[in-house]
Amino acid sequence: MLDQLAQHVAALLGPNCVSQRLQFGELTLVVPAASVLSVLRALRDDAGCQFEQLVDICGVDYPEREKRFDVVYHLLSPRKNQRLRVKCEVDDATPVPSVVELYPVANWYEREAYDMYGILFSGHPDLRRILTDYGFQGFPLRKDFPLTGYVEVRYDDAQKRVVYEPVRLTQEFRSFDFLSPWEGTEYVLPGDEKAKQ
Repeated sequence: MLDQLAQHVAALLGPNCVSQRLQFGELTLVVPAASVLSVLRALRDDAGCQFEQLVDICGVDYPEREKRFDVVYHLLSPRKNQRLRVKCEVDDATPVPSVVELYPVANWYEREAYDMYGILFSGHPDLRRILTDYGFQGFPLRKDFPLTGYVEVRYDDAQKRVVYEPVRLTQEFRSFDFLSPWEGTEYVLPGDEKAKQ
């Protein structure tokens, strides 16, 4: 069944299908980023495919590559009872065409990919942050984003408002001088002084 779909999709897309892989019972296509809109339109409108639902759009970060991001589209054909994954590679400066005109649900998915990875989508009606604060610096799902973040947000009772402060790491929490995680430290960590000895 998937072999027939793979052959049909390869014939339908022609040179727009860079590669395809059948693995773990799923078909994955790799397409050029510039042709994502035409590829998804063909997959939606073709009578042999009918991928009418966009289930998700997500990003994957490979910082060692020149085109560091994969933009991954998960499609569903309820009529054919089939799923398909479409990938394209893109760098952090080149926008991917927005597919909101084909799948209106892509609006928030593309905003999330922009917010978390910094992936740009050309032709998007309202590309702005959706999960983080509007003043947030950086993109939290990139591999080079620090685990602690750049700022911490807290409510200041004296000022009666939310304040942003640079992250400060206390050095004593960062010294790992014991040999294995099963051995404890020989000194008392702050906050452990109340624990039973």
